[in-house]
Amino acid sequence: MSSLSLTAEAPAAPADADDGVWLECIECGDTYAPFDEIRYTCDCDALLEVRYADLPTWDEFEGRGVWRYSAALPFEVGVTLPEGDTPLHRVPRLEEDLGVESLRIKHEGMNPTGSFKDRGMTMGVRVAQELGVDRLACASTGNTSAALAAYGARADLETLVLLPAGKVAAGKVAQASLHGARILEVDGNFDTCLDIVQDLAQRGEAYLLNSLNPFRLEGQKTIGLEILEAHKEDYGEYPDRIVLPVGNAGNTSALYKCFRELVQAGAIEPDEVPKLTGVQAEGAAPMVEAIENGAEETRRWDEVETIATAIRIGNPVNAPKALPGIRETGGTAVAVSDEEITAAQRDLAGEGVGVEPASAASVAGLRKLREQGDVDADERVVCLTTGHLLKDPDAAAEAGADPEPVPGDTAGVLEHLGE
Repeated sequence: MSSLSLTAEAPAAPADADDGVWLECIECGDTYAPFDEIRYTCDCDALLEVRYADLPTWDEFEGRGVWRYSAALPFEVGVTLPEGDTPLHRVPRLEEDLGVESLRIKHEGMNPTGSFKDRGMTMGVRVAQELGVDRLACASTGNTSAALAAYGARADLETLVLLPAGKVAAGKVAQASLHGARILEVDGNFDTCLDIVQDLAQRGEAYLLNSLNPFRLEGQKTIGLEILEAHKEDYGEYPDRIVLPVGNAGNTSALYKCFRELVQAGAIEPDEVPKLTGVQAEGAAPMVEAIENGAEETRRWDEVETIATAIRIGNPVNAPKALPGIRETGGTAVAVSDEEITAAQRDLAGEGVGVEPASAASVAGLRKLREQGDVDADERVVCLTTGHLLKDPDAAAEAGADPEPVPGDTAGVLEHLGE
């Protein structure tokens, strides 16, 4: 049985495990000690996952934030700002409009640098310290660079970020700049940047902290733990479905790993696992294409374009982990237009939840799936929003109302309001 099956048995620790933690190839099953050497993939070039000899149950978690779940992570604490413990918003008008039993918004934009990437970086930078590296690097559509710059600064490590020239929202570039990262603007798209960063990492020039790094996803899987705990507390049951934006497919992979580990630990039953449902922009939808065509792998899209800059990715590196996650949980994937994304961004703002365009893709996708009859009215749904509104202030201004010029006196203001 594949190690990525929802009902796979808990793994047994190999001889090279370090305190019950090891890396394992998702394809050939080869194992590696986690901190003896810098390693991102298996010798067969397939992706790795972090494995644990002891998988915790709910009563072993204590505290708040990402490190509440240290029993399910390789360390007791990481390089922390702190992160996690993000809100699960109620959106009653949107819930009624979309016609589902319940709808909650998991707003990851409330993390320290304004995106879910902080969860991965608190872990990834801690691993970098364990390995003794002195330079961190990532390719980014913006949020990764902001998070890596902040956590790299916290750890006093040199940080290098490669961005596609002219394709990253101003708020994200400003964050990376202020936190002291060296910013290299590449003549190419995100996938070109990732190709270069991977090459630099293989040459030993920097420690790669994109989601190809299996430890990044360990931090991100805590999103799933928080959703399940909070939803169970509010409704007495877990959500039926989690809808999330998909770029490099790291969160899809991380949530699926979270659920598999809970099943292996006996903390939840297989039939309690939420359906993982991915949403991409129409101009960057290789995962949707693979799901619709029943393909085992994604086709690289060399040309991608969308207003949702955070998911403007044509070659999702975590597709081999994410595709089984969608299929094994009974989920699906859907592509939405930029216009549908902007409309969803306005809908969320109308409930007081401010997100960047890529985040709104989850709500746009849910609306489309409801219209198509792929999501039922009796479902309890959580939509993941991944980044704060101020990550992309230009897009927010474009989607919002225009300022209204008025005279500089009360009478003039009242007259304008009367009009």
